[in-house]
Amino acid sequence: MKRIVIAGATSGIGLETARLCIREGWRVGAAGRRLEALEALRAEAPGQVEIEPLDITRDDATEHLARLIDRLGGMDIYLHSSGIGSQNTVLRPDIELQTLRTNGEGFVRMVTAAFRYFRKQGYGHLAVISSIAGTKGLGAAPAYSATKRMQNTYIDALAQLARMENVPIRFTDIRPGFVATPLLAQGGNYPMRMKTEKVARRILQVLRRPRRRVVIDRRYAWLVFGWKLIPQWLWERLKVRTKE
Repeated sequence: MKRIVIAGATSGIGLETARLCIREGWRVGAAGRRLEALEALRAEAPGQVEIEPLDITRDDATEHLARLIDRLGGMDIYLHSSGIGSQNTVLRPDIELQTLRTNGEGFVRMVTAAFRYFRKQGYGHLAVISSIAGTKGLGAAPAYSATKRMQNTYIDALAQLARMENVPIRFTDIRPGFVATPLLAQGGNYPMRMKTEKVARRILQVLRRPRRRVVIDRRYAWLVFGWKLIPQWLWERLKVRTKE
């Protein structure tokens, strides 16, 4: 029976993935800010789910993570599904800085804690949900796209570090396109929006049979391929944004 800890399991992709892991018979450690949502998830399978409220932007988040792992009886997989994002063409500083705190500082706080745990244990699978937004700088969401690029690079660096230290940790960088989650509920006309359940099913496949990097889904894989071919001078002249 696999033991997975999911940070950001209170809604969206994290919640749906947690439910699929429960159906697989795995032990699930669910973490997030909203205690009532965590308790509702535990009520679905009391014998398989342990919960711990935590805020990844707080210094004590790793202490809460350690308590959750102890109650779960250990951790084989860590899935980081916690993050925020906003369109912010007016560049409100509070939105940009909060995005940095959550997707940057909070991300580093949690994945390094998971890395240290797996390093000590001698094995593990560290998976993160980043985004195709890390492919290029999106003018409609500067901090979001920048932090997602940082997450891509950070996981690359941790993978190299594990190799340097000869520690058999598996890494997976999961890059979805637009997903119908509360994160997109703030408004906007997002093209090719995917259902949360579909994305969660693909994530479960990757957790069963780890891959180093995966773009969800095939349409977005082709989109990202095309983005990478666009010269920077041309990219800066494109109006890549959704309708608000």
